[in-house]
Amino acid sequence: MKWSELKRKKGFRILTNKYLVILVVFAIWIFFLDGSAWLTSHREIDKQIAEQEEAIRYYREGIARDSAKLKQLRSAEGLETFARERYFMKRTEEEVFIIEFEDSLKQKENE
Repeated sequence: MKWSELKRKKGFRILTNKYLVILVVFAIWIFFLDGSAWLTSHREIDKQIAEQEEAIRYYREGIARDSAKLKQLRSAEGLETFARERYFMKRTEEEVFIIEFEDSLKQKENE
């Protein structure tokens, strides 16, 4: 096929249209090659969404834990247990002996 015959075909004229070529090159550049390319930015956004959902899950679990602890402390027995364990409080005419083992001391230092 000769060059002049090829130039007359409609498909060839459409594919060699300078505006179409520029548009295709621009689209390839925007979607794949640019620093803020569409595909790259979507991956980063999806990663940020996953991180935020993980943070939401973490904080909701913390809220549930704290709510259970508060519910326990609202009862008289729970409050007394907390005061005895945490602040070594005692009733009148009662003696409290605190026994600490070496491995429990290491745990307290890490907290």
